[in-house]
Amino acid sequence: MRAEDIFKIVADISQTAGVTAYVVGGYVRDRLREIPEKKDIDMVIEGDALAFAKQFAEKFPEQGSLVEFPDFKTARFVFTADEMKEEILEVEFAAARTEVYQPESRKPVVTSTTIEQDLSRRDFTVNAIAQKITNKGLEKVVDPFDGQKDLAAHVLRTPLDPDETFSDDPLRMLRAARFAAQLEFAIAPEVLQAIHRNRARLHIVSAERISEELIKLLAAPKPSIGLTILYQTKLIDEFLPEVSQLSGVEEAYGYSHKDNLAHTFAVVDNIAERSQKPLLRFAGLVHDIAKPDTKQFVEGRGWTFDMHEHLGKKMTIDIGKRLRMSKDDVRYMAKLVRWHLQPIALMDDGVTDSAVRRLIINVGDDLVDLLILCRADITTGNQKKKEHRLKNYDYLERRIGEVIEKDKLRAFQSPVRGDEIMQLSGLKPGPTIGKMKKEIERAILDGEIPNEYELAKAYFEKILPVFLNEAEEWERAV
Repeated sequence: MRAEDIFKIVADISQTAGVTAYVVGGYVRDRLREIPEKKDIDMVIEGDALAFAKQFAEKFPEQGSLVEFPDFKTARFVFTADEMKEEILEVEFAAARTEVYQPESRKPVVTSTTIEQDLSRRDFTVNAIAQKITNKGLEKVVDPFDGQKDLAAHVLRTPLDPDETFSDDPLRMLRAARFAAQLEFAIAPEVLQAIHRNRARLHIVSAERISEELIKLLAAPKPSIGLTILYQTKLIDEFLPEVSQLSGVEEAYGYSHKDNLAHTFAVVDNIAERSQKPLLRFAGLVHDIAKPDTKQFVEGRGWTFDMHEHLGKKMTIDIGKRLRMSKDDVRYMAKLVRWHLQPIALMDDGVTDSAVRRLIINVGDDLVDLLILCRADITTGNQKKKEHRLKNYDYLERRIGEVIEKDKLRAFQSPVRGDEIMQLSGLKPGPTIGKMKKEIERAILDGEIPNEYELAKAYFEKILPVFLNEAEEWERAV
């Protein structure tokens, strides 16, 4: 559904119902900036927004669905998605309202008000702009807080005192960092100071909302803009203190290591240039998260971070649980953190078929994303060194393709399955069956036998006596 068609229907309902409707927020902001407009529209109704939304939904009985939020006097109509790029997917209707917050809650007491007062409760002046919807189209801009001036200056300010704005809804502090990254706007000094003062208020915000906002920040073209703001204001310490601990450089005996925080932010930006996946960028944010806990100075080697990928996997799982992320998302990030050093080690040791096979099996469908992370991990300023390492990854990718094609490893497991092993060996389910299956898989991965059923079965028959003896000894011991 096109925005123009939506506005025409809203204007007709507004005229019939005798209430005034405004389009507000991000849609107006982006329209004034003359950039591609948002896929959703926020509307403010000076009247009964729920009744208005129901009338709107009646115009599209088979094209979407209405979700109502009576406590907040809001409703959202979601259109059935299609592939048209100009399609508006959501329209939200809210009554013009004021909100009074209790100190330990983000749930406000809502009362009706005018459009001007409604705009005062919004997060930033660039989002506190409205346009009245009429049959003639969108009318003159309503801008009581000089949002257009701040748009032109590329700066984020709050309509009210920032302490009041952030105390009422602490999630707005995260939104400030996110909008700074998305829009590439500066944050006014008094707003930055207020974020620092009010950062502890974030504890009243649910972990789910925090992680959702962080993911939106990471989706920005250059996430480091927002991440730097989170670090400088210490807001990140309220939900992800491990990131701040990456900062700093130590020196011993004339040797120093790089600043892992600056490196990490550079990695996230590098990923953003190569992938649109915010979750992959999140994996970049935590890929070196265990370096502070594994850092040691070893004579003859300098600064080391041995096994940081293993501890990093555990820390990533802990972080994902803390932020109430889905199990699938946590597993994905933890896997990338665990294996992010493997391609480098593989190239150092030699790109053998066996090593490539193990990398393919260990990482599975996330191998492409792992290689994006690995390429992004190259942040050296030495261009010759950078070019050399990138060429190594080009070579590794070719070798991976060759091995996958040759060995048919896309869905690898032993060609001789567990049921057949039990039938041929006469053994019941138990650890010996699993060991034999693993030994066949090992032989294939090490290149001792091809990934073919007949040859794998012949190998199984060869190793069977050894495992039968082992099973008999185990039974006697028990």
